[in-house]
Amino acid sequence: MALTYGPVRSWRLGRSFGIDLLNTRRKVCSFNCVYCQLGKTAKVIVEPTEFISLEQLASEIKLLGPMKADYATFSGMGEPTLASNLGAAIELVRSILDLPVAVLTNSSLMFREDVKEQLARADMVVAKLDAPNADLFTKVNKPASGLGFHLVTDGMKRFRDTYRGKLALQIMFIAANKDYASEIAALSHQISPDEVQINTPLRPCAVRPLPPKSIAEIQKEFTNFGSVVTVYEAAKPEVMPLDLEETLRRRPRL
Repeated sequence: MALTYGPVRSWRLGRSFGIDLLNTRRKVCSFNCVYCQLGKTAKVIVEPTEFISLEQLASEIKLLGPMKADYATFSGMGEPTLASNLGAAIELVRSILDLPVAVLTNSSLMFREDVKEQLARADMVVAKLDAPNADLFTKVNKPASGLGFHLVTDGMKRFRDTYRGKLALQIMFIAANKDYASEIAALSHQISPDEVQINTPLRPCAVRPLPPKSIAEIQKEFTNFGSVVTVYEAAKPEVMPLDLEETLRRRPRL
């Protein structure tokens, strides 16, 4: 399988060149979120490991040549921080492509010092926050055993204390958590992100998206943040993001 895909159109990052350090056919993650477009987690793990080598990654990127994109983005078939060489990969990609680097993370391992150090190398970190309490966290994100709500959210706060790049919180609103917008906004203030991204699952998945009117009402709870973007405002029909699963199927084999 190829380790890269795109560039694809992203409502959050513009033209995004994707990098998948997990390089698996089925999802590997520390969560099993009810709304995930990749379906159920095939392999639930919490301990970072090396899935592909830096040599493999460098070889593929160099074969592609110069890249016109706004970001090189670590995402793909699971949680990027499960790749133990994420930090070194960030530095490698930046040195070859001369692009700012973003990481899309579910925030689950931010409490770990090694993960904090690796994420800190990125120019932008987009971190997930979908719930204001343990019960809803379990219902929506379905974390691996041992990943408690306070462990995860306290890790996000500590990461914010030292991170010097741009931190965005992505909040996926669905029927299960839409009535908790004010509580999620209050917790978001404690984390103090540079940007809040209000999302709802527009790509095919097991959960229906909220309509634009509902997202507009939710947005009102976040008026005290300096930067707030919603998926309906940013993703106009002509620039809607490609379905990631379909994109992964289209990736060339090298």
